[in-house]
Amino acid sequence: MHHSIEIKDLSFTYPDGHPALQNVSLTIAPGEKVALVGPNGAGKSTLLLHLNGILSGQGSVRVCGLSVAKENLARVRAAVGLVFQNPDDQLFSPTVFDDVAYGPIYQGLEREEVERRVTSALAAVGMSGYAQRVSHHLSAGEKKRIAIATVLSMNPEVLVLDEPTAGLDPRARRGLIRLLGGLPMTMLVSTHDLAMARELLPRTVILDEGRVVADGPTEALLANAALLEAHGLEMP
Repeated sequence: MHHSIEIKDLSFTYPDGHPALQNVSLTIAPGEKVALVGPNGAGKSTLLLHLNGILSGQGSVRVCGLSVAKENLARVRAAVGLVFQNPDDQLFSPTVFDDVAYGPIYQGLEREEVERRVTSALAAVGMSGYAQRVSHHLSAGEKKRIAIATVLSMNPEVLVLDEPTAGLDPRARRGLIRLLGGLPMTMLVSTHDLAMARELLPRTVILDEGRVVADGPTEALLANAALLEAHGLEMP
């Protein structure tokens, strides 16, 4: 059986010479739900962008049994749904339907199957009535849900989210946590929202200066005040 995510000795340096990741190794089993936490600039977003080949560093990255390499990118991107921090990076079509249909159409699916996928993805995020709405007229919380629907329509095995609760009011945040809690797939969530991590993600990985400095049960790590303080985090 393959791991959902398998990263070995991954290093990445930006063109300006800044080393963003240094020998990161991490495996996530199918169905696991993992928080990725750390201070700003720790390398969290850089790590996520390696999981579907947007960035490519030194080392080995495999998702769902596939090596993240040029020849596999279409399959990798169908298997790993990446939801960016800013939903406006993900929503660019005239209507919500078009945004959510984009992936399945790109996969070459028949019109009926595309419509079925869109209906199902919008239902999964509680946005069934929104197909003909214009994405840019929606609230931040609604945009986040639609952004998640755009990857759910691809039937991914793994969901990767970058700061999903950032910029949401308390009600939208609560709704998003409920939504994510109901999704069955493997999840890796980069977040500063440690209270959400505690509630939703049983395992936590702490990244700092591009290195994994801790990896264990969320409850235990978040109860360790000295560990959190050493890495720029506050107890929830």
